[in-house]
Amino acid sequence: MSQLYSSMKPTPMLKDELDIVIPTIRNLDFLEMWRPFFEQYHLIIVQDGDPSRTINIPKGFDYELYNRNDINRILGPKSSCISFKDSACRCFGYMVSKKKYIYTIDDDCFVAKDPSGKDINALEQHIKNLLSPSTPHFFNTLYDPYGDGADFVRGYPFSMREGAITAVSHGLWLNIPDYDAPTQLVKPLERNFRKVYLSIQLPILYVDAVMTIPKGTLFPMCGMNLAFDRELIGPAMYFGLMGDGQPIGRYDDMWAGWCVKVICDHMGWGVKTGLPYIWHSKASNPFVNLRKEYNGIFWQEEAIPFFQSVTLPKECDSVQQCYIELAKLVKEKLGKVDPYFIKLADRMVTWIEAWEELNAPKGTETNAPKGKDEKVTE
Repeated sequence: MSQLYSSMKPTPMLKDELDIVIPTIRNLDFLEMWRPFFEQYHLIIVQDGDPSRTINIPKGFDYELYNRNDINRILGPKSSCISFKDSACRCFGYMVSKKKYIYTIDDDCFVAKDPSGKDINALEQHIKNLLSPSTPHFFNTLYDPYGDGADFVRGYPFSMREGAITAVSHGLWLNIPDYDAPTQLVKPLERNFRKVYLSIQLPILYVDAVMTIPKGTLFPMCGMNLAFDRELIGPAMYFGLMGDGQPIGRYDDMWAGWCVKVICDHMGWGVKTGLPYIWHSKASNPFVNLRKEYNGIFWQEEAIPFFQSVTLPKECDSVQQCYIELAKLVKEKLGKVDPYFIKLADRMVTWIEAWEELNAPKGTETNAPKGKDEKVTE
């Protein structure tokens, strides 16, 4: 009966065109809750920390598992661009994927419910966001005009209603907000839900909307519920140098978001934020977070104005060219803030070099490093 049920399951959207990337240091029991939505997709699991530790992955999932030893073997000296002991290691999964789209999620994120109590298929909503256009050049006050029950409002130029290609879909979270350490310390008990009828939890701040972030506007990207067009913007999705041996942490996704937004603006692509929601279950220690974020809290006051003012040359007509130019400007401008940014800029270049080696067009490969041989279905 179970085999019959399995054969009758509907094929999910983009089943063969999307990889799910998960960074982790622990057993992936959380996948059981996601089984109805993830089981038919291919997973790329990036194990951080001690590579000798065995992590348990529920049976029935199709996955590749990489640890630090694999990263060093595959990238060789270029592995210096991949962070260690930080969730920023997830971007290695973006690099080795061969699919058009990526969805990445943290292992403390669970299936959320909408206000009616129905489970939210976060991945399906992300795919809908990516497959519909964005409106970065003119803001639509009725949110996403391509969504169900919405449209362009009066006064929206007809010449702009075809929209722009969507490169990124940025999802949100219920329960524990994605706060920085100072805000965590001030609001230690804040949660985005309310209890009704004893055990039923419904969200307070559930906004049933998707919107395009306007051109020229930056945003704090969170990597724990994020999807993007890998073929389009993947080379810019570098989560920087964080964690072990680095003077900063917890800015990996935000750094990537600033770089990605500048490049999307330059290329004329859109970034959406809003739906879908996931349930963020675990609040990290604010005192540990403060140690990680301390430098970043100061440095962001220099970094954000830099990204707000940066202009890429018209000659940059590929993401790789844009990113190399951005690395040059980071070294030139932010290198004056702290030597860390000089090192980061160098690793940005290394990242592009490694990306191009692993993703060379078919028939043009040189001595590109070999990927993981095994593909596991249990």
